[in-house]
Amino acid sequence: MKFKGAKGMLILFCLIVMLAAYYCYLSNRNIPVKDENEVISKVQEVLARDLSRNYPATPKEVLKYYSELTQCFYNEEYTDQELAELSDKAIEMYDDELANAKSREEYLRDLKKDIADFEKDDIVISSYKVSNSTDVEYFTKDGRDCASLYCTYTLRKGTNLQATEEVFVLRKDDKGHWKILGFDVVKDNGDQE
Repeated sequence: MKFKGAKGMLILFCLIVMLAAYYCYLSNRNIPVKDENEVISKVQEVLARDLSRNYPATPKEVLKYYSELTQCFYNEEYTDQELAELSDKAIEMYDDELANAKSREEYLRDLKKDIADFEKDDIVISSYKVSNSTDVEYFTKDGRDCASLYCTYTLRKGTNLQATEEVFVLRKDDKGHWKILGFDVVKDNGDQE
């Protein structure tokens, strides 16, 4: 590009000033930098799962996610809003028959009472183990696909550990999702309470 005379020098000077100003703007603007060391909490991790697009495919996976929710209830720190969201996720895992047994408010109230009891007794859910996929019992009841499987929760109170086994019954809904129909604690002799 050729510039002749004063007019050309003025245009060239204006271009240089505009480029310098743009460079200063880019260099000095504050771009929020995401902290790569930022750790999300277990509660945030569990809440991040979008069940409408990423629902667990098998009874075992449903029970694993439900157990993660349960650990969050009794082990983690969270806000009231996060507790409400966690309880909504749990209800979303329930079969309509179980979900409709209590209102959302009743469920949340009862859950808060259970959590308070665990905190008062200084109990946490140390770990859980879901039945192997080969141990899931599939059956049909009233023309609907159902499954039964076990989960063992290890509870810790201080330094004492105690295992409690629960049996879960799941039923497929109209969308083909396995939903928790019910659960019960298994007594030492194999019977349900």
